Amino acid sequence: MTSDISLAFAHPEERALASATADPRDRISLRDHIVSADIGAFQQERGHTQRLRFNVVVEVRAAPTPLEDDVDRILSYDRITEAIASELAEERLNLLETLAERVAERILAEPQSMRVFVRIEKLDRGPGALGVEIVRSRVGLPVQTSDEHGAEALHPVVAYLSNAAIAAEDLGARLDALQAGGAPVILTVGLPDLALPETGQRPTQRRIDLLAIEQNAWVLAARDPRCVVVATRTEIDWAMKHGQMVVWAPSKIVLDAVDGPKGSARDAVALSLWLAEQMAAERLELHGDVSVPAGSRVPVLRKAL
Repeated sequence: MTSDISLAFAHPEERALASATADPRDRISLRDHIVSADIGAFQQERGHTQRLRFNVVVEVRAAPTPLEDDVDRILSYDRITEAIASELAEERLNLLETLAERVAERILAEPQSMRVFVRIEKLDRGPGALGVEIVRSRVGLPVQTSDEHGAEALHPVVAYLSNAAIAAEDLGARLDALQAGGAPVILTVGLPDLALPETGQRPTQRRIDLLAIEQNAWVLAARDPRCVVVATRTEIDWAMKHGQMVVWAPSKIVLDAVDGPKGSARDAVALSLWLAEQMAAERLELHGDVSVPAGSRVPVLRKAL
């Protein structure tokens, strides 16, 4: 990248031109594309959309054959806006840096793309625009391992344990039986048998209820050393690959989900079913005197106490 300070705040198209390689490339650009999204690491940003401005420049290979005015032979502008929309819909993110990386990676997956400049700015966080800019090239992409794309997909068993099941003397035997099945096991729990604070406001009450479920997850973890409490999808994926049993602490995944569970967090069985569907679970097991949810997209099995 040129050291000319005049380019520091120039449009990505000017920066691409200044750092062009010896082989000439065509460029397409997206200027001042503004969308609203729920993003940000600060508490006051959660639950509120803010405007994001995208400026993207993509260096592409020259078309090997005449274009013949055929849109299928070029990298369409729609592919850039679709990359942005798809990443925003994937999950709620805290960092613009993460969003920029994912948008760049998706654009570089297009066969014509060689190098991409992505600038994202928040327009509502202060009197000016706050943002990041990255440049990524096809040659700089990490090599994908067979584990990431070639391995067979894992389908866990999600097992909901009622408070009676957590306290039962046969808890260890239940966990033994779950592990003996050979599939990864994700344990879920509900609210503890305690009075909870009541706020009268749905968003704050939802957080309190989710945190109460997480307290109960730690109660289960204290009963058996195999029960490791995890809060992120990355931790769950790692545990599944390594055959570990985990207990789900739901706050982060639920609150970060773009299309999260619609019901009350106090309906812990419905919450467990939502997780099972998100994880493409082999089945959902219900341990305890609880109702079987209707309309499940995964098999549901009841286990009596």
